[in-house]
Amino acid sequence: MSFSLTALLSCSLLYLLLLFAIAHLAERGILPRSWIHHPLTYILSLGVYAGIWAVYGAVGIAAETGYGFLAYYLGISGAYLLAPVLLNPILRIGRAYQLSSLADLFAFRYRSQFAGSLATLCSGIAILPLLSMQIKAVTDTASLLAPGVSHALISTLFSLTVVLFAALFGSQRDQGSESHRGLVVAIAFDSLIKLLALLALSGVAIYSIFGSYQGLEDWLGSHQSLAGNMELNVDDGSWRALMLMSFAGALVLPHMFHMTFAENPSPRALAKASWGLPLYLLLLALPVPIILWSGMELSVNTPPSYMAIGIAQALENPALALTVFIAGLSAASGLMIVSTLALAGMLLNHVVLPLRTQTDHGDIYLWLRRIKRLLIGIIIFTALLFHETLGQRLGLFQLGILALSGVLQLLPGALGVIYWPEGNRRGLIAGLFAGMAVWIVTLVMPLSYGPNLLALADAPLFPTNNNWHIFVFISLTVNISAFALVSMVTKSSSEESRAAQACSWGALSRPQRRELMASSSSEFVEQLSEPLGRNVAIREVERAAHQLKLPTVEFRPYQLRRLRDQIEINLSGLLGPAVARDMVKRHLSFKPLASDGGPQDIHYMERALGDYQNQLTGLAGELDSLRRHYRQTLQNLPIPACSVGEDGEILMWNHAMVALTGIDAEVVVGGRLMALPDHWHSLLDDFVRGEDQHRYKHRLDLRGRPHWLNLHKAALSGPDHTEGGSIILVEDQTETRLLEDELMHSERLASVGRLAAGVAHEIGNPVTGISSLAQNLKLETDDPDILQTAEQIQQQTRRISTILQSLMNFARTGNHAQANRYEPASIHRCVEESINLLSLSDKGRGISYRNDCPEDLVVLGDEQRLVQVFVNLLANARDASPEGGEIRVSGNHEGYSAIIEVTDQGTGIPADQLDHIFEPFYTTKGPNQGTGLGLSLVYSIVEEHYGNLQVESPADPENERGTCVRLRLPAYDAGGELHPLSQNERSTH
Repeated sequence: MSFSLTALLSCSLLYLLLLFAIAHLAERGILPRSWIHHPLTYILSLGVYAGIWAVYGAVGIAAETGYGFLAYYLGISGAYLLAPVLLNPILRIGRAYQLSSLADLFAFRYRSQFAGSLATLCSGIAILPLLSMQIKAVTDTASLLAPGVSHALISTLFSLTVVLFAALFGSQRDQGSESHRGLVVAIAFDSLIKLLALLALSGVAIYSIFGSYQGLEDWLGSHQSLAGNMELNVDDGSWRALMLMSFAGALVLPHMFHMTFAENPSPRALAKASWGLPLYLLLLALPVPIILWSGMELSVNTPPSYMAIGIAQALENPALALTVFIAGLSAASGLMIVSTLALAGMLLNHVVLPLRTQTDHGDIYLWLRRIKRLLIGIIIFTALLFHETLGQRLGLFQLGILALSGVLQLLPGALGVIYWPEGNRRGLIAGLFAGMAVWIVTLVMPLSYGPNLLALADAPLFPTNNNWHIFVFISLTVNISAFALVSMVTKSSSEESRAAQACSWGALSRPQRRELMASSSSEFVEQLSEPLGRNVAIREVERAAHQLKLPTVEFRPYQLRRLRDQIEINLSGLLGPAVARDMVKRHLSFKPLASDGGPQDIHYMERALGDYQNQLTGLAGELDSLRRHYRQTLQNLPIPACSVGEDGEILMWNHAMVALTGIDAEVVVGGRLMALPDHWHSLLDDFVRGEDQHRYKHRLDLRGRPHWLNLHKAALSGPDHTEGGSIILVEDQTETRLLEDELMHSERLASVGRLAAGVAHEIGNPVTGISSLAQNLKLETDDPDILQTAEQIQQQTRRISTILQSLMNFARTGNHAQANRYEPASIHRCVEESINLLSLSDKGRGISYRNDCPEDLVVLGDEQRLVQVFVNLLANARDASPEGGEIRVSGNHEGYSAIIEVTDQGTGIPADQLDHIFEPFYTTKGPNQGTGLGLSLVYSIVEEHYGNLQVESPADPENERGTCVRLRLPAYDAGGELHPLSQNERSTH
């Protein structure tokens, strides 16, 4: 049974096109979002680990070592079961600083571009055998199914196809997208095909070869030697070495690091993968013994690694053979695509960009995409070259061992990132050089060139399938020893120490609060335009500001420091951490410190402690609770308080300060005093810089009203706080000052009241005499004119007596004294009498009065006191009116109320004085032109009649002239009933 090369190529191409279509549909959002973001999709995507080794190689290992093949699955399963302490810390660091590869992690943690470049080169060299293994398996199986076809032709066509699809899958992340979901979905589908194909093969084998499960058991019982061989051939040394390399693969294999961390949707997904991936690998491992036993029963003549193909050929089942081939192609292509994408990113960030960055300021994203595609092609064709020169002579097992033992040299540095802060770049570099040298001499060269290379040293040093593990442990031991010794005898730089602290699980770095050379986000754009180009600089600054929820234009120092850090993180994902760090350090630099140390950024520590709040336990949790208690105490103090650093940066702004100033804490905290409004900036800055510790009754006008403030200052210094700064307390004494003024005013009113009562008493005697004289005059003459004059004199003396009595009542009982009597009073008559009284005066002769009040507009009240109201109102209107002006008094019914309006054509009353015109002794007139008691008396009388007053000025908004005084009094109906205001109406008025 055989296939034509055209048929195999067509099936292969169609399958790869299907993968690409799935990825494209996922990227476009056509596939259901629930499928794309389902945890099962992420778990299956991690099945990229099980490449050709899982489909073909595991059967070959089982044939030689029995159940030792399980070590390949158990090692990485253990790593994922330890995810909370092994993988989660790496995920946290990678997500925080956008580190998409192990080389990025090394460059960030060890603060060395060379460390990242060396890790990249080690990964590239070690991964070549793994890529060659995929090419070899596809080529060999295609040759088995299509005999007579050139191996070189198949391997070249397969490599070209992978280059094409890897380039198509590749560069979505170059522009800063969080995750390439299309790739994840395609690889998940890839893993599902592998699993279903192997399960289908084992099921067909059981029922076609053994008849049933019982038939398989019977066969095993009759072939005890074969079953026993599966148990007895487990070599402890090789089994442990393979498990260790598999365990390390979770961290150090480029494709596993990429899928585990760079494509991780959330920490919750990794938690599910910690048991989901081991379960998937267990299902992959179940068919391996069945395939091996089936091949033994059929006595297939293919190599043990390709027994799956041999079984399908022996059963003469083309569909099964093609299914197994597609499964192998799927495993090989998926691993090669992800590995080359990951390795191309590492080479770009740590080899190409450090040597040459774009200088023409074009589209940097397009430039990076093109370079990455070129690197993908170089990697795959280098793997093809390795396959054609060396890989063909080695078996799948030997190629896998070379790859896994090579990347194993990166494990000490990876574990040092999270578990050994004392490790430094010199130790890492020394360990990598030593370990890789031993690996090349003891494993690569002997396995690649054969035993003739070590003819002088003879057999014991030559690695075989039985003793290769010895050389793996030797190379790793040399690596660890060099790493540890060099790190202990050399000193880490301050940058390394800070990076180690940031990487350590649960550690909290304490960055300095330093001032940047750039003072705004706009200056960030100008500074970054030089290395990135203006368009890219604008995009990166705006993207970082959007991620931090900051305004497009930002000036606050703390927020600028956050923006700088976020830009570095974003550029790290784009250009690599070393290049991003150097670029940001050069173009967004800090101002030099005046001393060796600087104040620490407490805003950063507050934010970090807030993020760690749920993870702190024991004493740390208690201390954090105490910290939050004291901070909440400061925030909730009823006294406005703020804290200012030595550099003028505002560190704290409590709730009472927000209420006093009207400035939210989020706006000012982290900014400078100079960013405050002018009145607050001048007050606080002058007080902070001054020598006075206290300032009393400082007047400050806020929102159009005067405020009186007491300021107190305390320095933040001493052995427990060496960074300096001040805390300022601001006491608002405005209410106290107003109460004092009101009390003084009340005392003045009381004095005036006592004086008025005495004056009224003294005036009463002569008024009584004048009234008596007028009465006598009426008795002594019959002249009508004299009698009329005497009657007017008596009327005015009675009015004077009424006024004096009102003044006496006001002085004794306040402005709520009740009138002596209430009778129906015609408003028209009251206004007319008031006009007549004012006409007696020589003042305002050119002013005309117009009484438009209806005759039937009647209220219940004291007519004399109402006349007094209108006299005062008309007198004020007369004084405000220009020569020749008109004063109009109108009235009407409105429900149960009588509405009377007194309108003049004067200059009006300023808006800021309207609230004070009814206060006693307040006047808008010039000196010696008024006492300020008239409107106060009007207000008192109107209140006595259960009415209210409203003043509108200007009455004519178009010409901005005139004043309208509107009185509302309870109306009296024709039937003699008073319609008082309801309780609700009174409260409203």
